[in-house]
Amino acid sequence: MDSTSVPPLSVVVGDEELLVDRAVAELVAAVRADDPDVDVHDLVPSQVSAGKLVEVTSPSLFGERRVVVLRSAQDLTKEPAGVVTDYLKDPADDVVLVLAHAGGAKGKALLQTALKAGAHRIDCAKPTKDAERVKFIRGEFSRAGRQIAPDAAQALLDAVGTDLREIAAACTQLIADTEGRVDAAAVARYHRGRAEASGFTVADRTVEGRLPEALEQLRWALAVGMAPVLINSALAGAVRGIAVAVQPTRGVSDAELAKRARVPPWKLRTIRQQARGWSPRGVAHAMRVVAETDALIKGAGRDPAYALERAVIEIATARGRR
Repeated sequence: MDSTSVPPLSVVVGDEELLVDRAVAELVAAVRADDPDVDVHDLVPSQVSAGKLVEVTSPSLFGERRVVVLRSAQDLTKEPAGVVTDYLKDPADDVVLVLAHAGGAKGKALLQTALKAGAHRIDCAKPTKDAERVKFIRGEFSRAGRQIAPDAAQALLDAVGTDLREIAAACTQLIADTEGRVDAAAVARYHRGRAEASGFTVADRTVEGRLPEALEQLRWALAVGMAPVLINSALAGAVRGIAVAVQPTRGVSDAELAKRARVPPWKLRTIRQQARGWSPRGVAHAMRVVAETDALIKGAGRDPAYALERAVIEIATARGRR
């Protein structure tokens, strides 16, 4: 996509965050390719007022081009939603508006209004079947000009679980650390004992309370170019697993627990070991930290690396909190 093909109004519809983030990033990058100095406003409902929306969508006195990204548009309250609705009736020539909407019943009126106004629709549905996730894995390798054997793609899925960000992170690591066509043996070797840092290594050391190692692995991962959003996704997955493990589990099967934690059943043993020393209060704090870091990485903050370092420290020290 180039800047000339970016429509003035787009709606990115779906509940799969990774695909939504990629779609939004592609739109923004296309505009920036033509105008590197374009002003980008990346907003979420909890941090934006009606006044702010009016400000960023009003015509510029000097004709500067702007991109306004409004994430989770379905969560807008009445007044900000009204501002967006009014804007859709008379959009500014120098603004590219991108609305991200989960696609459900909540906030559906705003989505329909945008579509009726001629918005370009990009669907980002969450894969729900293993075959769809395997297709995603093969697509990740294809995007990088590489190939992965069908049985290797399935093995990777079995090893990582169903979270799309974690799958993408695992693909990125495999692509970086292997050559040629990836087979099932390469996947097995990689997941049997790799020592180098990945988002998962950072997350594991963090929830285990091994702060110096976690920080060291975080800095290494950032240094080799791992996307901050993927590292935070790994943190979120690890904290989610701990949250499942510390809850009362009487009468709940391992298969159900694995489903709640979004991991393959064999990984439950590791999660239970990591959960030792965690309390419900500590888990609640860690979950808040992950959510705050997600917002900071996606535009509310200026330094993703600092936000991640703070998150690692906060989460690691939350272990043992009573």
